Amino acid sequence: MSRRRRRKVAHSNHERWLVSYADFITLLFAFFVVLYASSQVDKRKAGRLAVAIQSAFQELGGFSASAAQIQPGPNNPMSFNATPEASTDGTDPDLSMLQSQLKQALSREIALHEIALHETPEGIVISMREFGFFESGSGTLKASAIPTLDRIASLLAVRTYKMRIEGHTDNVPIHTAQFASNWELSTARATDLVRLLMVRYGLDPDRLAAAGYAQYHPIAGNDTEPGRALNRRVDIVVLK
Repeated sequence: MSRRRRRKVAHSNHERWLVSYADFITLLFAFFVVLYASSQVDKRKAGRLAVAIQSAFQELGGFSASAAQIQPGPNNPMSFNATPEASTDGTDPDLSMLQSQLKQALSREIALHEIALHETPEGIVISMREFGFFESGSGTLKASAIPTLDRIASLLAVRTYKMRIEGHTDNVPIHTAQFASNWELSTARATDLVRLLMVRYGLDPDRLAAAGYAQYHPIAGNDTEPGRALNRRVDIVVLK
């Protein structure tokens, strides 16, 4: 008798279309996310939405966490700040939070009157008094002041506010081999602090500006030594 070969009947998988369908839906969803993000004026909201979608895909296994990440930045249309949104009355909750964090981080220096912290219509002013940060007639920050600057920079680096660094002096004339006037001294102190913020802490240069005002923006009278001491300062103005 001849043996008959028994062929196994291959059963077709009728659910394979789900794989292609899932890929198509994922791509379609991503396409509409891009359309939505590009149509929004508020880039912070679009960035938060995109990151939330990315996180959801990662949790579902859509793509790995090692894939390209959405990175915030000034040139990225999907950039955002992971901070509270501005309220309807024009105030910035994150700026208020920053001020509270600075008060806590700098409580010792504020108690010693080495730093003053206040708010203006432009933003927050961190006023660094000369006796705590600079030697008299020097344009270079003291080495002993670096730990304080570390704490300030750690709070500024995680945000995207622009800053203006202002150098101020009293009205006592200065004429040394290094500085011909208070203009040069105030500008040198401002630019030295800008350099540290960029080089030591990696702050983006387009967030920073330096200005020297010499004795022409006093906050106290120059007719007494306590008043002159208040005027000798470098201000970090965190702009709204």
